[in-house]
Parts: sequence; structure tokens; C-alpha cells
Amino acid sequence: MTRYPNRFVVLLIDFDRKDDRLNYAKSQIPDHLEDRVFILGVWSEPEDLKVPLEEIGSALARDCREEIDVTWNHELLRHNVNELARLREQVRPILF
Repeated sequence: MTRYPNRFVVLLIDFDRKDDRLNYAKSQIPDHLEDRVFILGVWSEPEDLKVPLEEIGSALARDCREEIDVTWNHELLRHNVNELARLREQVRPILF
């Protein structure tokens, strides 16, 4: 990523209901890249969303494009609020 300064990375992880999972993942990212790496994920397991993963992905992308939080407000996704805000600020102008 150092070679490509306009590149962003989104890491998708399972939080496994662990409050410290985000902080641990962030601690593994070099300081000079932290503004370009975003960590999102399901609070437990993706299967717990009870929605086909293809559908949830499309719904989450639609929420970003339309600047709404219908899908992101799901109880297993709402913990992403801060990372989502950072992601929207940096990436939305490029994608949408």
C-alpha cells in the first residue's frame, strides 16, 4: 500500500462478540496506513444475520450509496458505526 498511496483496504472480520476485537485488529495495522484501512464485520457470525450474504452485501452497498443506515442499523452490524463513517468520508466520493 505504500507504493500505491490512493489505495484503500476494507478488512471484513467476525467480531465473535468480543469487545476488544476491533482494537486488536487496528493494532496490527502500521500507523502510516491506518487512515486507509477500514475494519468492518458482524458482531457474531455472518450466518446469524439470517439473510443470504449476497443480499446483505447489496443492501449494505445501497445504504452507503444512498447515505442511509437501514441495513447497517441491524443489531449485529451497528457496532460498525465509527468505521463506517470513516469509510464513507474517504471512499464514497470515489465510488458514488
